[in-house]
Amino acid sequence: MNGNDTKRLSRLTAILTQLQTKRLLTASELANKFSVSIRTIYRDIRALEQAGVPILTEDGKGYKLMEGYKIPPVMFTESQANALILAEQLVLKNKDTSFIKDYIEAIDKIKAVLGHTIKDKANLLAERTRFSQNMNSERNSNNLSDLQFALTNFCLTRIEYTNEANSATDRLIEPFALISTQENWLLVAWCRLRNEFRFFRLDRIKKLEILEEKFNPHQMTLQEYFDRYH
Repeated sequence: MNGNDTKRLSRLTAILTQLQTKRLLTASELANKFSVSIRTIYRDIRALEQAGVPILTEDGKGYKLMEGYKIPPVMFTESQANALILAEQLVLKNKDTSFIKDYIEAIDKIKAVLGHTIKDKANLLAERTRFSQNMNSERNSNNLSDLQFALTNFCLTRIEYTNEANSATDRLIEPFALISTQENWLLVAWCRLRNEFRFFRLDRIKKLEILEEKFNPHQMTLQEYFDRYH
């Protein structure tokens, strides 16, 4: 898909959203809004009709959706929602303010169709994820998605962890936050072996098992954690 295809797909989606939120729209209104010609809008409307969208044309007035037609809500799994939230945190590090604004508006629309439970978990994950400014280095981990799930569902987790001396220990941990540094992904978790909060490098977690047992949520924000423990 080239840049023009991407722009057109984005415009078609936006036109459909506009038709859902307004009772009647003229071709000239749509052309002005998206900075394209009226002929382009005609082609876009025809493409939507060919895709099965029931658009009605009122002569001399404009376009509207057939009464009662609704776009089916987009369904995301919990891990897909978590991936979107992680992407949102990355975008917030971008220096282009217009890009950030557009992406946040898009994410807000996505959040609007998430179920309440998944939305709450996604918001918790956003609050418990932090990135460094430098996002250029490569980080490898097979456990990020599983740890996101354990964090947002308060699942006790068993890991086999290898330290700098290559010595392995089994730990029971309560995942609290995920932090991206310039070198690695770090997990902040309450370690039941050491009876304190510890940092764990994700690339040193050799085995991971999410247990059915739940832990009591730690009632503090990530910033409060830093203020209290660092």
